[in-house]
Amino acid sequence: MKCVPKVGLVGELKVVVESKHAIDFTEGGMPAVLSTPALIGLLERTAREALSACLEPGENSVGIEVELQHLAPTPPGQTVVCLAKVIHAEGSRVCFQLEARDEKEIIARGIHKRQVIRAAAFGRKVAAKQAGGGTLF
Repeated sequence: MKCVPKVGLVGELKVVVESKHAIDFTEGGMPAVLSTPALIGLLERTAREALSACLEPGENSVGIEVELQHLAPTPPGQTVVCLAKVIHAEGSRVCFQLEARDEKEIIARGIHKRQVIRAAAFGRKVAAKQAGGGTLF
């Protein structure tokens, strides 16, 4: 890393909820709303982009932990604002406080940790797993 991200650094991402972000089990009167997996993906992207200015060429970051409370539904068409604030950085690990809100209320809060990695080394590790075949159990 070319710099350790400072505590308080905030990343922000605004997204209009589309059908691709919605739950896919809308049956029995259940309305389409932003799914928790999609929300986690948006919040992870927010943190990853916030961290990007601190990375050297050839580095990237991967999510290693997410703890999230999805507090309220958001229908398609509403704008969601995702925030990721650095609350701790030590070595190549960075911890973020997460928050997301739609046009009416806070819809999620949580914590997210990311690990800075060398993309080439990560790629070799993945390739070795693919080449090895088999299973762990």
